[in-house]
Amino acid sequence: MADERAHLKTIEQRLLWLSHWMIHTANHLRPKVDGIKVGGHQASSASMVSIMTALYFSALRPEDRVAVKPHASPVFHAIQYLMGRQTRERMEAFRGFGGVQSYPSRTKDTEDVDFSTGSVGLGVAMTSFASIVQDYVTAKPWGRDVPLGRMVALVGDAELDEGNVYEALQEGWKNDLRNCWWIIDYNRQSLDGIVREGLFDRIEKIFGAFGWEIVRVKYGALQRAAFAEPGGDKLRAWIDSCSNQDYAALTFMGGAVWRKRLMDDLGDQGAVADLISRRSDADLSALMENLGGNCVETMANAFAAVDHDRPTCFLAYTIKGWGTPIAGHKDNHGGLMNKTQMAEWQRHMGVPEGEEWEPFATVEDPAALREFLADVPFFADRRRRLSDRKLPSPGISIAPDRDVSTQTAFGRILDALAKGDSDLADRIVTTSPDVTGTTSLGPWVNRRKLFARKSMADGFIEHRIPSTAKWEFSPEGQHIELGIAEMNLFLTLGAAGLSRSLFGKRLIPIGTVYDPFVHRGLDALNYACYQGARFMIVGTPSGVTLAPEGGAHQSIGTPLTGLAQDGLASFEPAFGDELAVIMEWAFDYMQRDGGGDPDERTWLRDETGGAVYLRLTTKPLEQPGKRADDAFRQGAIDGGYWLRPPGPNCDVVIAYQGAVADEAIAAAGRIAERRRDIGVLAVTSADRLNAGWTAAQRERARGNAEAKSHVERLLGGLPRTCSLVTVLDGHPATLAWLGAVAGHRTISHGVEHFGQTGTIGDLYRHFRIDRAALVQSVNELTAGRPVVCA
Repeated sequence: MADERAHLKTIEQRLLWLSHWMIHTANHLRPKVDGIKVGGHQASSASMVSIMTALYFSALRPEDRVAVKPHASPVFHAIQYLMGRQTRERMEAFRGFGGVQSYPSRTKDTEDVDFSTGSVGLGVAMTSFASIVQDYVTAKPWGRDVPLGRMVALVGDAELDEGNVYEALQEGWKNDLRNCWWIIDYNRQSLDGIVREGLFDRIEKIFGAFGWEIVRVKYGALQRAAFAEPGGDKLRAWIDSCSNQDYAALTFMGGAVWRKRLMDDLGDQGAVADLISRRSDADLSALMENLGGNCVETMANAFAAVDHDRPTCFLAYTIKGWGTPIAGHKDNHGGLMNKTQMAEWQRHMGVPEGEEWEPFATVEDPAALREFLADVPFFADRRRRLSDRKLPSPGISIAPDRDVSTQTAFGRILDALAKGDSDLADRIVTTSPDVTGTTSLGPWVNRRKLFARKSMADGFIEHRIPSTAKWEFSPEGQHIELGIAEMNLFLTLGAAGLSRSLFGKRLIPIGTVYDPFVHRGLDALNYACYQGARFMIVGTPSGVTLAPEGGAHQSIGTPLTGLAQDGLASFEPAFGDELAVIMEWAFDYMQRDGGGDPDERTWLRDETGGAVYLRLTTKPLEQPGKRADDAFRQGAIDGGYWLRPPGPNCDVVIAYQGAVADEAIAAAGRIAERRRDIGVLAVTSADRLNAGWTAAQRERARGNAEAKSHVERLLGGLPRTCSLVTVLDGHPATLAWLGAVAGHRTISHGVEHFGQTGTIGDLYRHFRIDRAALVQSVNELTAGRPVVCA
C-alpha cells in the first residue's frame, strides 16, 4: 500500500505538469495565428488531477466507463500520453487542427473516449442512462456474458446548475439505477464567481431523496493528521465555518496570509496556536490546501471503500488551480499562468529545461513506475471500443390500404416486426417520453412488453379491466418507459446507440416524440449525434397538420433541424410504402461503420452510417397503389423521385415533402388541364438531396467535372425556363434551395409562424400550403408564357 501511495503521488504530479505544459504550449509557445487566446482551463484541470489519478490508476476496471468533466480534458490527454497511448505531436497541437480536442470527443480524439463531453451536464446524465442500458443488455439471454461495469461521471460543481441533471436523477430512481458514480469536483468556483454558501446541503438532499449514497470527501491526509493533534478540533471547526470566498482568497495569497488570518482568529485558543506555529509558511499552505479532493491517497481510499452497486455521489472538496500559482483566484477559470509564472513553477516542480515533454522527467525510479503502470487494471485491455455482428434487416412492407397516415404505417411496421422472430427485432429497444400510445408504439409494447429488472404485472389486467395498453414490466421487455423530459429521451437513445461499442452488444434504438418537442431535447440530440450514436428518432405528429392541437403542439423548424444536424439522416415520407422502404434501409444504415468513401452515384457518404430521423404525421393520405420499381425504391432512399415525370416542354414543377402530398397532386391535376407536361417531384428527404448536392459541388471544385448528385440528375433535364413551386408543412427554406440547383425560378410555400387551432383545411389555407395557393403561384410564375400541350 505504501508503494502504491507513492506511485499515485508521482503520477499525480506528472499529470499536473503535463496537462499544464500542454496548455502553456498551446497559448504561449505555439505561433499565434488568429491573435486570440487558445485557452485550456489550467485551474479546472488542476482541481481534478488528484481525483483522476486515484480513479484511473487505482479504482477503475476495464469494464468501467467514464465521462470526463469537459474542462479536465487536458488531464485525460495527459493520462493517455503517460500510458503511451497518445503522441507528443498531437499533445503539442492541443486545441489546434489535428491535435487533441478541447473537450474529450469519441469522434475527434484518437484515444479511447468513452463519452464525449462539452455541453455541460449532458455527460453527467449520460452515465446514468448508460447504466440503465447496461442493465437492459445484461437482462437479455444474449447479453448475460457482459461484465457489469460502473458508469462514472467526473462532474464540475457548476454543472449541477443544469436542469437535465435533475431530470436524470428522477428517471434513474424510476428505473432502479445502479452501478453509477458521480464524482463532483467541489471547488466552489464557476466561470463568473464563487458558488453560494450552503448550496450543496440542498443538492445533497436531492441526491438522498432519489436513493443515492453520499460520500463527502472533505479533508486530506495532512488535515486529518493535524486534526488529531492538540488543538486540531479548533482548526477543523474554523475550516468548516470559513466561507467559500475567504478560503479561495486565502489560498491565492499563500502561507504568510494563511498564518496571519489563522492566528488572528485562533491564536489565543491554546494548543491550536502551537499547531500553526510548528509549520512553516509553505507547510501551512500545503496543510490548508490539502482538501480531500486534492489528496490522491484520500480519494483512492474513498473509492475503494464502496462495496455496493447503489448509485453513489462523491462530493470531493478541491481547490481550483490547486498546486499552481493561480490557485484560488476567482478569475482563474479561464485564466492562464504567464511565461514568468510558468518558469517559476517549472523550477518548483523540478522539471529540467528541455525535458518538459518527457513523461518520466522527475521520476526517481522510472523502471518501478513503469512496472506499476503495466499492472494498472483499467489499462489492462486495450480494446476499449467493442463490436458486435451486423444484424440483417428483414424485408419490410406494408399492406396497400387506400388511406393511411405515415404514423399509422410506422406502428404497423413495428407491430409486424414484433410478431416475427428476426434477430433484428430482438435487438430493437423502444422508448418514448410519456407519449408511447399516441405515437403508435402501443402495439409493439403490447407484444414485446416494458423493461424492468424485476417483473411487475399490469394491475388493470389483473382486475380484468379492458384496456388497449398492456403495460407489463419484465426483464425480457423491449420498451424503456420514460417520463415526459425530452432530454432524457435523447440521452437514452444516445446511450443505447453506443451499446455495441460500450458493451459489445448491438441495439437498434427507436424513440418517438411529438415532433415539435424534438427541439426541447435539441442539445441532447446534438450530443447523441456528436457521440456517433446510432438510433432512430420518430417525430410524430408533425406540423400544423396536427390542426386541433394548436401552435404549442405544431412544429415549424424541425425540417431545418433535420437538414442541418450532422450525423442524422432526415426523412419525411408522405406514403406508407415510402416509409417501409426507408425503414428497411435505415436499419442497415444505423449499423454501418465504413470508412466514408462517397457513393459516386449520389456523393453521399452512406457507408459511415449514422442516426435516422423520421418526421411523420397522423393525416391519412390516399395511397398510390403497389409500387416496386427500382427507381421509386432508390429514389425514396436517396431523397426524391418523380411521382409525375415532367414532359419535354415542362414549364413548371411542383415539389413537395410530407403530408401535403395530396395538395401538390391536386394542384398539379388542376394545372394539367392546360399544361400537360407538368412534373411532380416527391421529396422524401431534403436533407439527403441537399447533402449530395453540396458534396458534388465540392468534388467538382477538386477537379472532378463529372461529379453529379441525385438532385442534379432529377432537375438537370428540365428546361431553363421551367419554374419550381415547393411546398411542405414546415419552414419553406427546407426546399427553397432547389431552385439554385439548376437555376430555376422558385416560389416556396411553407409555415413560418406559430400555428393555431382549426381544421387541416383551415390551417392549410391560412398558411398558403393548400392546392389553391399552389395553383396561384404556378399562374404567377407562368403568366404570359404560351401553353404547350403534349
